[in-house]
Amino acid sequence: MVRRGIALVALVVAVVCRIQMCLSDISRASFPTGFVFGTASSAFQYEGAVKEDGRGPTVWDTFSHSFGKIVDFSNADVAVDHYHRYNEDIQLMKDMGMDAYRFSIAWSRIFPYGSGEINQAGVDHYNNLINALLAKGIEPYVTLYHWDLPQALEDKYNGWLNPQIINDFATYAETCFQKFGDRVKNWITFNEPHTFAVQGYDVGLQAPGRCSILLHLFCRSGNSAREPYIVAHNVLLSHATVTDIYRKKYKSKQSGSVGISFDVIWFEPATNSTEDIEAAQRAQDFQLGWFVEPLIFGDYPKSMRSRVGSRLPEFSKSEAARLKGSLDFVGINYYTTFYARHNSSSVIGVLLNDSVADSGAITLPFKDGKAIGDKANSIWLYIVPQGIRNLMNYIKQKYGNPLILITENGMDDANSPMISIKDALKDEKRIKYHNDHLMNLLAAIKEDGCNVRGYFVWSLLDNWEWAAGYTSRFGLYFVDYNDKLKRYPKDSVHWFKNFLTSN
Repeated sequence: MVRRGIALVALVVAVVCRIQMCLSDISRASFPTGFVFGTASSAFQYEGAVKEDGRGPTVWDTFSHSFGKIVDFSNADVAVDHYHRYNEDIQLMKDMGMDAYRFSIAWSRIFPYGSGEINQAGVDHYNNLINALLAKGIEPYVTLYHWDLPQALEDKYNGWLNPQIINDFATYAETCFQKFGDRVKNWITFNEPHTFAVQGYDVGLQAPGRCSILLHLFCRSGNSAREPYIVAHNVLLSHATVTDIYRKKYKSKQSGSVGISFDVIWFEPATNSTEDIEAAQRAQDFQLGWFVEPLIFGDYPKSMRSRVGSRLPEFSKSEAARLKGSLDFVGINYYTTFYARHNSSSVIGVLLNDSVADSGAITLPFKDGKAIGDKANSIWLYIVPQGIRNLMNYIKQKYGNPLILITENGMDDANSPMISIKDALKDEKRIKYHNDHLMNLLAAIKEDGCNVRGYFVWSLLDNWEWAAGYTSRFGLYFVDYNDKLKRYPKDSVHWFKNFLTSN
């Protein structure tokens, strides 16, 4: 009996250690009082119901239905049906002990044609979602634009390439402030403007699929050398305009905050050479600096001004004044770290003639044939937890320690038909990923004094991952695409529940 008892205890310990990974002893209580934990999503990746209740088509509807644009030839017409199942999904957040939910509003549900008459059914849906969250004690963090531009504006005036969009976006944003601002206290104007400027208008791998690299071999239209900068410029002016509207007309009554979320890869110099150290800085200038420096200092980084020249738009004095300081917080979507080395070859610049070549830096997750970290499923996602601490310190030192929210962090597994659901739920790598990133984030806060106040997991559910379709699973919950989209908790759900409820 004694031996059986010992064996049983050992088995229990083994199971607990597998779920907890016998990892570092941290919990919610390790973080400062008021630190927010949540999950993140986007309307296009989650909602589905693309033709219901008056929603208008978007550039991503068009792009995902274009042959060869999505790896598995799928689309997001149904996605994970969050539009109909949000109550069920909110309960999953509540059961885990999450404080907040970051979601995006679909512009074309509010204005099906991008402007004009308001679609009340869309307003009703988001009112219901927000009220359901608050009823469960979960704080809404709302992203106004997560890549799903109404197709009508793309057709009308080429969307983000035309400054007219600044006014249309401002009208849409103010409508959201009016309809939801009495309950929403945290607004994110844009998600990853760097991603949709480069991927959508430079290399053409995302909607609306514009580029000119390799003599229009991959895209029918576009100008990779100019359009990403025009798009970014209009996005920045849109953000500043919307923030100004909120501060002047709504902040005193609604007491909310307005920020923006940036995708940021941390770059390590490939060598200790001056050339590679400078290349790493340029790579960061052409990624984070491109968007955050106008909002903090009123202009683009000096390296961009010198290297891009007349192709980089200018801000007027009044625009620069409106841009400067138009952030209440900085959202950071961190996933990975790359090496950066100086590009000494002129061939890449000639072949691409785009914003990537303009930086004069080659960024890769390899050095001397060795990967920078363990690989997740996505070809770009290598696991480097130290990178999040390095990045927080960089922002603190360079930009005056602004308030930061980690608005996305996570890793994916492959969606393999060869793996059973039972085995797919055993996501030890994901548990270790979050544990190690949270340990580094905690060190950045407590040891380095970085002003970080929140952490949002990407993502609550497996979902439709843009050009990767359904081939990639980022969720804490497994979604069975073959059986009515049933949700199953992975081991990471149990880990997070313990993390969030344990003292």
